[in-house]
Amino acid sequence: MHLINNKPLIQYVIDSVKKSKKVKKIIIATSNRKTDNKLVNYLHKKNNSYYRGDLQNVANRLLRVATINKSIYFMRISGDSPLIDYKIINKSINILKDTKKKYDIITNVYPRTFPKGQSVEIIKTQTLAKNINYFSKNEKEHVTNYFYKNANKFLIKNFKSHEKKKNIKLSIDTKTDLKKIKKILNNSI
Repeated sequence: MHLINNKPLIQYVIDSVKKSKKVKKIIIATSNRKTDNKLVNYLHKKNNSYYRGDLQNVANRLLRVATINKSIYFMRISGDSPLIDYKIINKSINILKDTKKKYDIITNVYPRTFPKGQSVEIIKTQTLAKNINYFSKNEKEHVTNYFYKNANKFLIKNFKSHEKKKNIKLSIDTKTDLKKIKKILNNSI
């Protein structure tokens, strides 16, 4: 909810995703903790869809959202990625639609060739449902780690960047990251 140019970071993520005309619905899956009430109030005020669940069990939150919406696949984009490029989103959706293979995951992070903050993962809902009970506590928070650790059991399609920018960080995890993103966003106005 940190503001940059009077706009919360989550709105930058939402606006970036909306640039893709291939995304059918955006739902923010957040926690049911009081600390996320401000976020939920904002989302409600702006008519954004959201779902609230356990703070540390992100996998279950995503599974519930996908199940409620009867989604065969869903896309995971982190809320700490205000500069997510809609072209990467489009590319992942095109891979899903253009193949006869029924991938469990379509990703650009296994192995990572895109900068952090440009991560896109499309996950087959049924695959998550069948495997969630095997997830460790850490894997419930970092949803796709289980699949990458057990990659030989799943059909995973990774697409790569042809640019040498994987060491650039465009996600926000620290105050230093926030300052850098703020500078980028201020320069893009």
